[in-house]
Amino acid sequence: MTHSGPQAGHELAQVNISRLKFPLDSPELKDFVEALEPVNAVADEAAGFVWRLQSDTGNATDVSVFGDDWLIVNMSVWRDTDALTAFMYQGQHRELMARRREWFERVEEAMTALWWVPAGTRPRVRDAEERLLHLREHGPTQRAFTLRRSFPAPVATD
Repeated sequence: MTHSGPQAGHELAQVNISRLKFPLDSPELKDFVEALEPVNAVADEAAGFVWRLQSDTGNATDVSVFGDDWLIVNMSVWRDTDALTAFMYQGQHRELMARRREWFERVEEAMTALWWVPAGTRPRVRDAEERLLHLREHGPTQRAFTLRRSFPAPVATD
């Protein structure tokens, strides 16, 4: 699929982090852990999906974020906000979101951030940490934003 208009040349990076209520290998998190592989498989095939962070395990639950063992990170790149939103609110991912309070602590500070990257760029965890901190300090801006308050991709310049 080719892009036209201002999004040409940019893709949407997203990070969300969650603070676990229980260890990943606990019985309380069994349903969540068992759903990771099938949900990731759906994401990998979703319209507009570009890339996701994964370690040798095939997911990113063992990737450190903010040096905190109780935080897990999900980071991916999508064609645009529409593609990300369509995936988030369908099927098994939607079911998991409905149960998130069973597994994750309620946290007041921003745990999700979006930003535009040049097409083909794969963000690193430290990029995601910086965007989350920026969003927490400044609120939604072109540098780091949310689905509720998003910003358009930079206009491509030749």
